[in-house]
Amino acid sequence: MKNKKRIVIIGATSAIAEHCARLWTERENVDLTLVGRDGTRIERVAADLRVRNSQSIVRTMSTRFDEPAAIQAAADSIVAAGAVDVVLIAHGSLPDQKVCESDLAACQNALEINAVSPVLFAEAFAGHMAKANQGTLIIIGSVAGDRGRKSNYVYGAAKGLVTRYAQGLQHRFAGTDIRVVLIKPGPTDTPMTAQLKSQGAKLASVEDVAMRIVKAADTGRAVAYVPGKWQLIMLVIKHLPSRIFNKLNI
Repeated sequence: MKNKKRIVIIGATSAIAEHCARLWTERENVDLTLVGRDGTRIERVAADLRVRNSQSIVRTMSTRFDEPAAIQAAADSIVAAGAVDVVLIAHGSLPDQKVCESDLAACQNALEINAVSPVLFAEAFAGHMAKANQGTLIIIGSVAGDRGRKSNYVYGAAKGLVTRYAQGLQHRFAGTDIRVVLIKPGPTDTPMTAQLKSQGAKLASVEDVAMRIVKAADTGRAVAYVPGKWQLIMLVIKHLPSRIFNKLNI
């Protein structure tokens, strides 16, 4: 009998992660491990997934996201039960840029949760994938990482770090059976972007973004802008001359 695909989701209570989990469990029976900081919230997500597919295995784990030892221990514990096929690293938060400018503790926290923590989780699982020479590692970055802008440059800097890290990881695993997929969502309709929505921003649906992430995981493509229009938008923004870019209120 074919073993169930083993999928791990880090930051499983995020809206995007939860919808990806639903897609995976709806299309096949999987062995799913949900990892988060709040055990009660993770259990609520797990209960919903078990109802959607009673034949899937849904496990939960709560851990610290800001301690290297805890991150490594979590990865080691999960892999000890068997090789992992897919790891989705989906956690993060959208900081208030103005607060980051005046509060260095808030700035530090934004950089740690959006850059350092995802990288440490990725590196912990990458080590295990290297030993097994298999697996797909999906890291959610952001279009904000493509060029620093005054409206969100702390968040953008964090996601820029994630982008460079993912590129290096892709180079490390070139020629192997390990795939590293960098997802670059545009603004998405989730609780994290509620303030943007209240200001009238046009946001992509979380269902559409999740569908595109799962599709990118299936194909193993190196970089996926979701929705795809953001690849062209950011191409233009990245190549604007400074004399023009600096006049824009973005």
